[in-house]
Amino acid sequence: MVAFSKSLVFSAAIFSLGCLAHPGHNVQSEVAQRAQYMAGIERRSLEHCAEKLEKLGATRRSIARRHAMVEKLRAKRAVEVRDIGEVLNTSHHSTQGYTSETPADILFAGNASCILSPEVTEGPYYVTGELVRQNVVEKEPGVPLTYEVQMIDFKTCEPLPDVLLEMWHCNSTGVYGGIAGGNAGGVTDERELNNTMLRGIQPSDNDGVVIFDTIFPGHYIGRTPHIHVMAHINATVLPNNTISGGTVSHVGQLFFDQTLITEVELTSPYSTNTQPLTTNAGDFIMAQEAENGDPVLQYTYLGSKVEDGLFGWIAFGVDPTANRTVNAAANYGQDGGHANPNPGFPGGPGGPFPTGGFPGFPSGFPSGFPFPTNFPGPTAVPSTSQVTEE
Repeated sequence: MVAFSKSLVFSAAIFSLGCLAHPGHNVQSEVAQRAQYMAGIERRSLEHCAEKLEKLGATRRSIARRHAMVEKLRAKRAVEVRDIGEVLNTSHHSTQGYTSETPADILFAGNASCILSPEVTEGPYYVTGELVRQNVVEKEPGVPLTYEVQMIDFKTCEPLPDVLLEMWHCNSTGVYGGIAGGNAGGVTDERELNNTMLRGIQPSDNDGVVIFDTIFPGHYIGRTPHIHVMAHINATVLPNNTISGGTVSHVGQLFFDQTLITEVELTSPYSTNTQPLTTNAGDFIMAQEAENGDPVLQYTYLGSKVEDGLFGWIAFGVDPTANRTVNAAANYGQDGGHANPNPGFPGGPGGPFPTGGFPGFPSGFPSGFPFPTNFPGPTAVPSTSQVTEE
């Protein structure tokens, strides 16, 4: 009876989310697809890989690499398995309580051996045909963010080289490039199909590491700030610097500490976003991610304030033999961007919630689901500014 009650409340909540998101983004569909996927997998921890990674020297190299990257960025700018409660109450700010004299092996060690493999839907803003590049900023304003992702084969406990990791996220005011309906405020703009901002692909090195230069993502209704990632196995980089072939073995989303989000949101242009801010505690996708691990980037400031920039890092396990089916909302090619008339995402852009719900719904809903605070709706925090956005 308890499971039945929780499912009914959850159903009502995700229906309400559909009324919040702007056209092209059905939050309830994304949550539903994630829940259906999670019901059929087992939790996969990298804790068993810690000793092997240490012997391979991967841990030592990670510390040295992160330390060197932070020093480079500062010079350039002159400047375990957790539940949702544990994740939300854990600070990922690596420099908290440390000084400039803190040894690098303490500051940048991280917790890669305890990171679980997050698996989630690609969402309704995935675009194929994006470029292989490290810097995806283009001309977008925002808090500079350089971050690294390390991919580990969770079966062999070895780093995964030559994986093409794709990333995408919205800009500082909640707008996705490459999608006609990805604008804040529900505005459809076909010109956005040719906007390649904040999207890119990078190959992993021998330590399974990729690095991206971007900005801290903004927020839009129903979602906390996040970054999408997708791992392509055995794909080929074409002469035009795009990729082709291969399989998709991992789809995930990366998140940030709420304290960091709050600090970033006080800066411009984030503060001009008039959409309500959904906190980590009110984000259903993060709640599901956190049930299976810790999807939050560890980070350090590059200067004395957040505007000086951030460096972040995270590691997760990947099954390179897995083959995920993904659906693109649009494609970017030589003649520009084109919307996919049949994106295949549950409910489609602006479409209805899937009929029938989850298999076995409501009793078939995964047990132990960590409900966000202030359930059943997202936690809305008014923006500090009321400047009109697109």
